[in-house]
Amino acid sequence: MMENKRNILIVDDEVPNIVALTHILKPDYEICAVRSGDEAIEAASQFLPDVILLDIIMPEMDGYDVIRILKQIKNTKDIPVIFITGLCDAEAEAKGLVLGAADYIAKPFSPAVVKLRVRNQMQIIEMKRELEDIRRQMSV
Repeated sequence: MMENKRNILIVDDEVPNIVALTHILKPDYEICAVRSGDEAIEAASQFLPDVILLDIIMPEMDGYDVIRILKQIKNTKDIPVIFITGLCDAEAEAKGLVLGAADYIAKPFSPAVVKLRVRNQMQIIEMKRELEDIRRQMSV
């Protein structure tokens, strides 16, 4: 049985960042990429990715606004969001984590760090699914 690849939504207004992240992650994951907050919310709702990589600094709607909205939508509220941003101060990182981000990666990013942090989120998702299955089996 062939296992389906996990899905990642990349949200960044800078095309070079999308290209770099896609290049890093494409061998292991299905990638969907968008360039604005509005597109991110629509794509997350339709595509239901396993993980979202979200830039903070974008025109019109920043990443903080995007995560606030995603966390209010039933189908997207539990999707782990990893902020990828040039905002490298503790205050910006803390704000993202308070809003529900699962992790935070500073730009310029290291390909190895991106792969490992995404992999960590995928492992957490898998563990949650296994626990859900056990809980369901025990309640039967």
